[in-house]
Amino acid sequence: MTLTANWSYPTAVRFGAGRISEIADACKAAGITKPLLVTDRGLANMEITTRTLDLLEAAGMGRAIFADVDPNPNEKNAEAGVKAFNEGGHDGVVAFGGGSGLDLGKLVAFLAGQTRPLWDFEDIGDWWTRADADAIAPIVAVPTTAGTGSEVGRASVITNSETEEKKIIFHPKFLPSVVICDPELTVGMPQFITAGTGLDAFAHCVEAFSSPHYHPMSQGMALEGMRLVKEYLPRAYADGTDLEARAHMMSAAAMGATAFQKGLGAIHALSHPIGAMYHTHHGTTNAVCMPAVLKFNAPAIRGVFDKAAHYLDIDGGFDGFCAFVDDFNALFQVPRNLGELGIETPDIDRIVAGALKDPSTGGNPVEMTEENTRKLLLQIV
Repeated sequence: MTLTANWSYPTAVRFGAGRISEIADACKAAGITKPLLVTDRGLANMEITTRTLDLLEAAGMGRAIFADVDPNPNEKNAEAGVKAFNEGGHDGVVAFGGGSGLDLGKLVAFLAGQTRPLWDFEDIGDWWTRADADAIAPIVAVPTTAGTGSEVGRASVITNSETEEKKIIFHPKFLPSVVICDPELTVGMPQFITAGTGLDAFAHCVEAFSSPHYHPMSQGMALEGMRLVKEYLPRAYADGTDLEARAHMMSAAAMGATAFQKGLGAIHALSHPIGAMYHTHHGTTNAVCMPAVLKFNAPAIRGVFDKAAHYLDIDGGFDGFCAFVDDFNALFQVPRNLGELGIETPDIDRIVAGALKDPSTGGNPVEMTEENTRKLLLQIV
């Protein structure tokens, strides 16, 4: 099987090794002539970034980069990015990197032509309709990790640095016009990032599969996404140059992000406030939360995971799946609790309050009351 393809679902995706060479053509297809490449500080001077800038410059599209992006991007990063976009006279964004670069890049393209403040577009009710849709700049997304799936998402997760809360900013036009998924760009990821981002993709698939909402297409995508992570994350972790494993993990990341249109749940509801307050890696935090959340949701999800376990070639149904998750985390040296994650005295009240306000609670199959959310959190402290 050749791991190269062009997909039109959920958007135009150019998938395959070496396809970063098509970046200028992708910009042209999106209607971009003068792009601003948005990425994070860690990627700013890496070879994959400078090569992409070389390709854009050679095509007569300039050489502009904004990299003042924190690991958990915030409104200050957004303000600086919008300023760079407008002052540079850019007409589109190349969102480049992991979740932080992709989320901030999409947000810059969204905000650059708006007159209302950022938090007016939080994912609450129909607040997205407040935006001037015609003023949203086109986006080309280039993931360099395999986890968040933000390249195929209609939202960005942005931290409010004053309240230390993660907020979801949503608009249908956040979805990039063109995506380049080139597994060669992920070869240089260190092991702990390979593991953390891969487990993020796994969490997206697990929670989408657990969600009680009706969306059979997402359900099927979540199930196959879990299988790809199970099969190929250990290989990518053991050998970062394994392009087959890297390619399948890029697919799993996009599948997880597409599948969670069906809903997320308590894993993300807890992970978001923990990450906002203590600046932990999102995917790793998801992995820390997952075992306890699976057991919390057991009364509602045991039946569907009995079936999933059979498909995933895991013995023991739901209980076997939970044992697999424990072993999977251990394989990648994931901390077993918040203390091992470096949070020795977590603010339980604030985390619980943040979890209950997080939109992800709406997709959890078991109701998250204040009492049972507190009990759940204490299991991972």
